[in-house]
Amino acid sequence: MKTLSVSWQIVKEGFEGDMDGFTKAIAALTDFIWGIPLMVLLIGGGIFLTARLGFFQFRYFPHIIKQTFGKIFSKSEGDGTLTPFQATTSALASTMGAANIVGVPVAIALGGPGAIFWMWLVALIGMGTKYSEVVLGIHYREKNKEGEFVGGPMYYIKKGLGWKKVAGFVAFALMIEIIASTMVQANSIASSMSGSFGLPPLVTGIGVALLVIAVTYGGIKTIGKVTEKLIPFMVVIYLAAALAVLIYNFKEVPQAFLLIFEYAFRPMSAAGGFAGAGVAAAIRWGLARGLYSNEAGMGTAPIAHSAAINDHPAKQGFWGVFEVIVDTLVVCTITALVVLTSGVWQTTSPDDASNMVTQAFVPLFGSSIAGTIVTATLFLFVITTVVVIIYYGEKQAEFLFGTGASKVMRVVYIAAIFVGALGGLRFIWQFLDLLLAAVVIPNVIAVLFLSGKVREITKDYFTNLYPVEHKKKAKGGNPHVRTAESDGNAGAD
Repeated sequence: MKTLSVSWQIVKEGFEGDMDGFTKAIAALTDFIWGIPLMVLLIGGGIFLTARLGFFQFRYFPHIIKQTFGKIFSKSEGDGTLTPFQATTSALASTMGAANIVGVPVAIALGGPGAIFWMWLVALIGMGTKYSEVVLGIHYREKNKEGEFVGGPMYYIKKGLGWKKVAGFVAFALMIEIIASTMVQANSIASSMSGSFGLPPLVTGIGVALLVIAVTYGGIKTIGKVTEKLIPFMVVIYLAAALAVLIYNFKEVPQAFLLIFEYAFRPMSAAGGFAGAGVAAAIRWGLARGLYSNEAGMGTAPIAHSAAINDHPAKQGFWGVFEVIVDTLVVCTITALVVLTSGVWQTTSPDDASNMVTQAFVPLFGSSIAGTIVTATLFLFVITTVVVIIYYGEKQAEFLFGTGASKVMRVVYIAAIFVGALGGLRFIWQFLDLLLAAVVIPNVIAVLFLSGKVREITKDYFTNLYPVEHKKKAKGGNPHVRTAESDGNAGAD
């Protein structure tokens, strides 16, 4: 309660003061909301959904892997605009980004190696939330005037619960949030390109804007084709470099895992540049990084997944689980091991934590190549992120005002790229996390209210389609797979 009263006192004083005070007020309010309240909602919601769905992500893990990793190149059946893998890479494009390369070292710097254990834990729990969002996105999706499948939190809130005003609020908040998010992404890449290659922010802004225009002009089909190729490429490049570093430091890998498990449950004293961290800090930063990394509960992933060619919502839900595995359990874990085995976490100040991966690459690749690898990877991450979140923003405008409005918002977002690259309108950036919270809170509450529908769809799959998959495997045949009654289309109950 003391924290609450202090936060609200800062907020009150801020709104009564000048612009600097207003900025501090927004920051204080945002820090409070993204602290214990949202952690309780997201983690508690994830635990509830996981339990209500019978811990399916653990019980059927081999089946989920078979239906995702095992079918990346398989032809899909059912209705939709994108292949399941294209829809997944489109969703991954918004989650795979600076958080995977920069956020993980920050978590280690402030929470110690034990933070990675809690990051893993929240990822395992978040699988239930991400699966539920995607299932609902498919079940309640519909076709727009251009013949494309559209869906997301605004659709399942409106159609599943009848909360039209809440659906409109969520759509509007996300539409505006993406303006700020686009600015921040553009500024981060402009700063990186300027620092690494001396490229003026103006040139970077124009270049990024032109690339985004070229991709978004073709709509979700073009976005899907681009992310399908670019996401695997940049993940493989980054992981190849990171794994080379782990091989170089292979003797330290067992010790890195020992540090993760040991200091998840006991405090770690200061050592070198590491200031030390208690168990509470490890939990706080591990949970925060896990939640922010895989975006489970944020309502964005089902917007992309809703366009997938699909004959049962649960099947696409498995691709939501796939997202969490790739983003958090693979890429974030590899980043953590690179930082821990290289020892840079003990020699680098927390204020410079964002450069830990580059520093870890230096002994093997040299400073020039190391900087180029990280900068190029971040550039690709940012480009794909901006392309996909602009699509998300367009779909919010379409939901609120029709397909014509989506084209108008595309122009607004392109302008935001240019302005953000130059560092303009920074006061808008302050609202990014606050607006995102305005999307997350009603989205998670809606998913919890609709958990009965998710359970019904999941039960239908494992009762009717799961046995058929096993029969096909046992007999080597190809019997006709029955389509579930819900069918995953427009989805009226």
